[in-house]
Amino acid sequence: MRHSRSTLFVGAGAAAAALTAAVVLWPDGSGGSNGPAGSALTRTGTDGKSPTAASTPTPTPTPARSYALSTAPRTIPAVRAHEAARGPGWRPTASSAVVVAPGSEALADEARLLAGELRIEYRGPAAARPGDVTLALETARQAAPESYTLTTRADRVTVSGPDEAGVFYGTRTLKQAVRVDGALPEGTVRDRPAKPQRGLNLDIARKHFSAEWIEDRLREMADLKLNQLGLHFSDDQGFRIESLSHPEVVSAERLTRAEVRRIVALAARLHIEVVPEIDSPGHLGAVMRAHPRLQLRDRQGAASRGAVDISDPAAARIVDDLLKEYTALFPGAYWHLGADEYRALTVRDPEGAYPQLARAAAKAYGEGAGVADLATGWLNDRAAVVRAAGKKPKAWNDGLFRGGRVAADGDIEVEYWTGKELGQRDPEEYLREGRRMVNLNDEYLYYVLGEPNTFQYPTGRRIYNDWTPLLVRGSTTPVPEKYAAQILGGRLAVWCDYANAQTPAQVARGIRMPLRAVAQKLWTPGRPALSWERFAALGERL
Repeated sequence: MRHSRSTLFVGAGAAAAALTAAVVLWPDGSGGSNGPAGSALTRTGTDGKSPTAASTPTPTPTPARSYALSTAPRTIPAVRAHEAARGPGWRPTASSAVVVAPGSEALADEARLLAGELRIEYRGPAAARPGDVTLALETARQAAPESYTLTTRADRVTVSGPDEAGVFYGTRTLKQAVRVDGALPEGTVRDRPAKPQRGLNLDIARKHFSAEWIEDRLREMADLKLNQLGLHFSDDQGFRIESLSHPEVVSAERLTRAEVRRIVALAARLHIEVVPEIDSPGHLGAVMRAHPRLQLRDRQGAASRGAVDISDPAAARIVDDLLKEYTALFPGAYWHLGADEYRALTVRDPEGAYPQLARAAAKAYGEGAGVADLATGWLNDRAAVVRAAGKKPKAWNDGLFRGGRVAADGDIEVEYWTGKELGQRDPEEYLREGRRMVNLNDEYLYYVLGEPNTFQYPTGRRIYNDWTPLLVRGSTTPVPEKYAAQILGGRLAVWCDYANAQTPAQVARGIRMPLRAVAQKLWTPGRPALSWERFAALGERL
């Protein structure tokens, strides 16, 4: 379903005559211009040498213009392939416009957005003129999803791809090139992402972030060709989205349903999927403040913080009510079920400490079944709820256990974050089972407010120089290359354990370069061509 982008654009009319290379850069609106990379103009005589004052007065032909061979546009992430050419490149002028090719009317939103950013005209479906940018869908051509081709030739630019997302990413390359160097170099870019899931995970449960702040992050992500925003909105400290089914669990500071719809709509226009998470059966303290009888208690009656008693059918009913409500609010393909750090499974003897869970496990799955089996059954039951709503389930790696009588459903994607929890499994174990995995390595990709439990704020330098999508667990050996196709991507994760340790503005600044480094590593495979210092300088320009 397409959405209007009317709220996103600078008015796209005829550009002012003096405007040559101004662009809008989210979120602060800054712009800039410079000479195009690799487009230096040289003048030569007929003998190939530069004319000098000592040249003979004999009339000679006017020296011809020639252009240095172009270099790739300077962008984050770097483009994967650029065919150099000789020519002046392309820069926006007062007569430039963005048009869509015949049969590509679905790209009108992308075209209007680009025209507004470059402050040039949008002419809709029309024939391209000199100085124009054409957006085109090539659905019949066999090409990778999210890929694009960007051709600059004879003062015209064409951005084409097999899907709308790919063409959109081509416009991000164009926008960045103009922002950094004032022009798009002559030649052809052929580009595609290395990984299909690339993004940011945001804990809005422990710390409230405004809808406007989240929307600014979406715009920043879009320019970096990131396509996934995880929203962890329920935890012990808060439940941060308005609820119709259980308003009693919702925190005072929260997003309204209207704000969520606005966030989701903007994300869709920017080709970003929102992946919501209601973590269970742990991390449900905000729900249990309104329903204390659902609290898990051990043999001595001591409460287990954040954990619901999964032997009580009422616990399943309330969680399923919430899942059914919010799967309708979020239209994306994925749903995150959490499943991590269930307190009953962080002790040495779960069955002895929680006899009611042991009894429920034996009743459901037979003698010899344990608490891990009961927790796995809980996970599978919640997966069935979101699957019925058309969602693909995800769960944290420490919620999927080895052995036991009950196995986690095979279609649950593993989001691997830690190798430190009790009962953790090496990432290769999941991969050998054929599971697909997303990398949220807590050693490199966890931005935890207040830096508790030996966490340190991640740096862009360390991610850029040392981390790869195959480096899933800590700083140990990467998983073998043969599993590369099962590693679907990764996300930088913001966790708000000490919510007041940083303001939202400080968080935005703190994740800026780590997010750029993650974007680079998930889009362009292999060791980056730029040194960290040059990459960081480019990041400052953007």
